[in-house]
Amino acid sequence: MTDGFTPQGIYPILYSFFDRNGALDRDAWRHQIEAVIETGAPGIAILGLITEVSTLTPEERRQLVEWAVEDITGRVPLIATIAGRDVAETQSLAHDAEAAGASALILQPPLGARPSEDELSSFYSSVMSKISIPIGIQNAPEYLGVGLSPEAILTLARRHKQFRIMKGEGPVSVVKNYIDALSPDIAIFNGRGGLELPDNLRAGCKGLVPAPDCADYQIAIYDALKRGDDAEADHLYQIILPYIVFAMQSLDIAIAYGKRMFAARVGIENDCRCRITQGATDPFLLATMQRWSASFGPYGRVEQDRHS
Repeated sequence: MTDGFTPQGIYPILYSFFDRNGALDRDAWRHQIEAVIETGAPGIAILGLITEVSTLTPEERRQLVEWAVEDITGRVPLIATIAGRDVAETQSLAHDAEAAGASALILQPPLGARPSEDELSSFYSSVMSKISIPIGIQNAPEYLGVGLSPEAILTLARRHKQFRIMKGEGPVSVVKNYIDALSPDIAIFNGRGGLELPDNLRAGCKGLVPAPDCADYQIAIYDALKRGDDAEADHLYQIILPYIVFAMQSLDIAIAYGKRMFAARVGIENDCRCRITQGATDPFLLATMQRWSASFGPYGRVEQDRHS
């Protein structure tokens, strides 16, 4: 990965699939990566909230990075989220991901902690001081409970030239404050499953990091806006919006039902169990997910569907 790496576009963040014994499912992971690359994703992200990272052991997180690098085979960049309990564990996981071949890293706050802004800035700075590849932070107080102000991020960026990425998880009205305040050298992404995708891009986000469920449509939206076809972008967004609103009711719903929808569209053979929620799938919610995603069709067929 070169020093000039600046990500942009739709970077799907992958699910963890587990086999019947509860271990990571190697075949499902490989199938997932092939599906998102074939649909045109310019890069892949892993180990975020949607990956159920809080339930994965450090060894499992390392395993997923190694598998991702092996399966991607250099075709697109890989961004790995790093979440540790303290500076030492976070640095260890970051070093392993860098050594395995990750293109860039995204740091989360220390697991289970609620540091002040000064403490969080110090935590990020300590980890960044030992990393040479491009690095960023997940600034998502809405989901993680803590975050940094634009001023604190600017200070952090001045200390660490490899600090290149901020991933938010908020409404466009919040994320735009960071876009307006920060240097254009920091690529700002949003998440939230792709809510407000067209407006995030119009506001200046470099891209989004959504779950892979309907990333094929989201890539088509991004491409339409890049070529100036706002009407097509808005049309495609209207197709997927009801499903995204359903999925983003909570993280548990996004994982439990999004994983099932994505597996069905892609053809992954897995029972889609989740560690983050042990409850059985609710028939009403399952039917709701199916209703709002029924028109999507097989994964990666957006272009064909639009012109058929």
